[in-house]
Amino acid sequence: MQALSRNCRNQSLRCKGRSTSGESCEARVPMRSTGADRSVQVTKARNGAGAKGSDQVGWPSLQLATGGRREPAKQAVQHRQRKVYEAYLQVRSNGGAAGGDGVTIEEFESDLKSNLYKIWDRMSSGGYFPPPVRAVSIPKKSGGQRILGVPTVADRVAQTVVKQLIEPTLDAIFLADSFGYRPGKSALDAVGVTRKRCWKYDWVLEFDIKGLFDNIDHELLLRAVRKHVKCEWALLNIERWLTAPIVQEDGAVVERSCGTPQGGVVSPILANLFMHYTFDLWIARTYPELRWCRYADDGLIHCQSVVEAQSVCEALQARLAECRLEFHPTKTRIVYCKDDRRRGKSETVMFDFLGYCLRPRSVRGPYSQKIFCGFTPALSKSVLNAMRATIRGLNFRRRPNLTLDDIARELNPIVRGDRVLRAIHALGAISDGPLHQPNNSYLVETKVQALPPSVGARSHLFGEDRSRERQTLCSLATRYWRQACPDGSRVG
Repeated sequence: MQALSRNCRNQSLRCKGRSTSGESCEARVPMRSTGADRSVQVTKARNGAGAKGSDQVGWPSLQLATGGRREPAKQAVQHRQRKVYEAYLQVRSNGGAAGGDGVTIEEFESDLKSNLYKIWDRMSSGGYFPPPVRAVSIPKKSGGQRILGVPTVADRVAQTVVKQLIEPTLDAIFLADSFGYRPGKSALDAVGVTRKRCWKYDWVLEFDIKGLFDNIDHELLLRAVRKHVKCEWALLNIERWLTAPIVQEDGAVVERSCGTPQGGVVSPILANLFMHYTFDLWIARTYPELRWCRYADDGLIHCQSVVEAQSVCEALQARLAECRLEFHPTKTRIVYCKDDRRRGKSETVMFDFLGYCLRPRSVRGPYSQKIFCGFTPALSKSVLNAMRATIRGLNFRRRPNLTLDDIARELNPIVRGDRVLRAIHALGAISDGPLHQPNNSYLVETKVQALPPSVGARSHLFGEDRSRERQTLCSLATRYWRQACPDGSRVG
């Protein structure tokens, strides 16, 4: 009877995953896969300490606690499955076209649970292989075509998972003067910093890197990635994304040996990491006294003299050559920041940076209200023309039923950048009103009947003097416009 009791107790211990002698034992848990059969080793610690984390064994961790309790592992799996779902929500909010498989977001959602499970299962097992990227040509503002690589919806979800994992680690090492594709930083921040530095430095070296995303060296990039990213499954997937083929518009499949698709989710942060070592750390180490600003492949270096700017340009060109990159021939130049105090002569006294043109222009002082010549930013001509074309496309003249609130809501996203820049940096430029003059013209010519009731009776506005009518309506429209969009971010 005693022997039978001991045998039953031993069998019970084995069922719970413990040996009869108290030693730890190992079990193998089968998992679904699209490839060969495999299993995940599950180790139960004898000391009850449980799992130490997922970084040691990859993602997701299926280590279990002692005593046969499966709750910690189940919570870990659910946590990482939730990360995949959160990545999908971000992809859905961003929208985008279908990839090489032709599956749209709506079609992906038709079998959402199964599709997300496949992504999680394949990435957790190391069996995820990204499909080819679809090449899409879009016109450049400066002319020519830009080739974008559009991943599939499932691949965008997988890339978002990896981006959310590595972004906090990589963003912490980036320098403060790097503004592109970073949380909490924007192009307006870069323009504001540049505006102030142009007052202190007489010369600016403006440079643009030719085809940054298409010419990134994989070997150099992976050296930087391996230094900072310690998660093995993330490293594996990044390597596979870099070498994923691209499908041309004619159906031809082209293998890639360099570059990262411009349009991929992880491409911006990888490009930032590459430029962090190629330019940011180099300029900070070689020229610590100079101030600089970089947004992706566009950059500025502020210098005290033209000789210094030329010397820095030559050194930077050599540095880019070491990293298999080169200047854009027509977008790299040395600019003189001319204003009332600096009256020297130079062929180039203006430059465009992130959609804003910095040049000498008439400025009204914020305190003295005096007009003087300052070197300040305003919307560039190309951006102004694009905005005007978009505003004309709204066709307000044929929509007399709209109120001023309706017009403000439609125009607000178009002019938001200019108005936010003015609100943040209190620009006093008075020579860049052409954008808002057409807006007021629309309000005056086509929306007289849509003025708010607070204006009062409108019959006197159609009296004898047409010029006085226009002047009155312009002032009313401008006043109402400022009330409707005080900060450029919302209406009302």
